[in-house]
Amino acid sequence: MPEPRSARRRPPSRRAVLTAATAGLATVLVSTLTGCSAADGGTSQGVTLTFSWWGNDNRAERTDEAVRLFEKEHPGVTVRTSNSDFGSYLQKLATQAAGGGMPDVAQLDYRQISRYAGSGALMPLGEAIGNKTIRTDEIDQQFLRTGSYEGGQYALPMGRGITGYAYDSALYAKAGVPTPQPSWTWQDWENANKKIAALGLKSPDGRPVTGANDGGGNQDVFETWLRSRGGQLYASQTRLGFTEDDLAEFWAFCDRLRREGAIAAAEDTTQANSTETSPIGRGLAAADFTWDAPFPGYAKLLGESTHFAPVPSTNGRAGSYFKPSMLVGISANTKHPKEAAQLIDFLLNDPRAGDILGFTRSTPPNRVIAANVSKTLKGPELEIYQYAQTMEKYGLAAPPTAPPPGDLPINTAFKRNYQRVMFGLATPRQAARELIEEANRELRS
Repeated sequence: MPEPRSARRRPPSRRAVLTAATAGLATVLVSTLTGCSAADGGTSQGVTLTFSWWGNDNRAERTDEAVRLFEKEHPGVTVRTSNSDFGSYLQKLATQAAGGGMPDVAQLDYRQISRYAGSGALMPLGEAIGNKTIRTDEIDQQFLRTGSYEGGQYALPMGRGITGYAYDSALYAKAGVPTPQPSWTWQDWENANKKIAALGLKSPDGRPVTGANDGGGNQDVFETWLRSRGGQLYASQTRLGFTEDDLAEFWAFCDRLRREGAIAAAEDTTQANSTETSPIGRGLAAADFTWDAPFPGYAKLLGESTHFAPVPSTNGRAGSYFKPSMLVGISANTKHPKEAAQLIDFLLNDPRAGDILGFTRSTPPNRVIAANVSKTLKGPELEIYQYAQTMEKYGLAAPPTAPPPGDLPINTAFKRNYQRVMFGLATPRQAARELIEEANRELRS
């Protein structure tokens, strides 16, 4: 799920030319800190890597700081960094990949892995993992498969995210709704929305306050609902894992709640392109489906009564899973595969890099680093870390492998077809049938 659009493009960082004395000092540092980073098999000379990602200014500043430390540890290697907002980044990376000019190291969205691995734009990482240039011992093996394609590892997760609900605990208490637990159900969620709507509260612009944003057009919400019923979004790289009946039922459920006034109105849902412009951000709803990484932004905007709740279950079965907030891969055309792999290993596994990066990409995938960094967390950041721990103990199904290349246009079509339902242009059944047909065409192409 895209993050809040708060990032700006930053100029590439510059590394000053090392003097002989600095190079000597860096060599000493490398020899004394081998316990913190993987051995590099000798220093590199005159190597320049490009590394790009998306994210806000805080992530950019911390990433640049970690990269500067990597350069100090690897004399002769310069890393040119760049970042931009999510939408611009995806468009630029697609253009670069098509022309064979992808950055040496690139941050990747979950939905990009199959597309770029299947087209030969990404370098397989099996050899680098096998010879320990990139260490994965402290990363959950089931979680690693989120960066795999047709049995090969092409990317590694940079953060471990999980879905939930940002909700106003004061409104829930006022409506007599108990604090949501991991076992609460979609029926409980429906009842909570109706109770909040029944309070008759008014938003700042004088309209009724509803229970939640309408998640009918959000493919992530549907996937979570589907998995809680034992289903899956994709059965393979070429086949859907759900039926027309599944989708029609989900859309009918959301459509009914919206028409009953329990969740946000259609015009408010379609206008939302950020937390601030969403129904919850405008005081029109008490809750919103979201990911853990953006949640602190909700708390900052909406106040201390905003907390993070589990996504509803079906008869106690959770549909959430640990998903990479983003991944990192190496261009198939890189001229420096060893140094690119070393950079990835440093960012994922060096404790000092972990301290610098913190939770800027959600929970670090390295379990040791995550546990160490968590000791410094407080407020909303600590809440989402503890939430993830709670859900892990509760029990979640293994995450799926990366979705097929057609997932991006399918996701766009998913939102578009539900909007037709919201505005009365199609029934849930009609829209579901059209989405299935369009999705099957994408998967076969």
